[in-house]
Amino acid sequence: MESTDQPLILIVEDEKDIARFIELELQAEGYRTEVAYDGITGLSRFRETNPNLVVMDLMLPVMDGLEVARRIRKTSNVPIVILTAKDRVEDKVEGLDAGADDYLVKPFSIEELLARIRAHLRRVTPAITGEIRVSDLIINLEGREVYRGGRRIEFSNKEFELLELLAKSPGKVFSRFEIEEKVWPGYQGGSNVVDVYIGYLRKKLEGTGERRLIHTVRGVGYVLRED
Repeated sequence: MESTDQPLILIVEDEKDIARFIELELQAEGYRTEVAYDGITGLSRFRETNPNLVVMDLMLPVMDGLEVARRIRKTSNVPIVILTAKDRVEDKVEGLDAGADDYLVKPFSIEELLARIRAHLRRVTPAITGEIRVSDLIINLEGREVYRGGRRIEFSNKEFELLELLAKSPGKVFSRFEIEEKVWPGYQGGSNVVDVYIGYLRKKLEGTGERRLIHTVRGVGYVLRED
């Protein structure tokens, strides 16, 4: 059975042989994968699966990679690695300005691609398995203890699960539906339980003079990040 603890990488590439080659190499390294062959489908799969990283071509049918990157950046800080045959400096600048974090030119070395993926995932993954740090917030996962600015904060089980979900992917916007699905599995909806619990977290996390860590993305959901 595939482990859901492994990073999920979305591959958006219209050349199916290349997409399959990358997919097999990533799976051999232990990553989970999703594949899309055009920009619209890639954006849809991104919103459905919330991957940990995106590997994407620029010259895609239906919607090009630049537009996909721009739309992803409206709601997420997920790493985006551009993989394309466009090798002009102007193309690289345009890709990075659209929101990409990295840019590789075809033909590419799979070893280099894997190394860059590892580097970007290290940047967004907690360095210590049992602890998460975001700004002055410290979450001890094993002891289920939370500290901010040196003070210990007590949370109920569901409050802690919600905070852990947000803190494990800082910068990632979670929809209300996704939060319900992960924190309250089997929940049928029909109330504002997510909004209520976000309120609980904010009240406990934000003492006098402390900056807001949990932000509302209007019409989308919530994100934990340091502004």
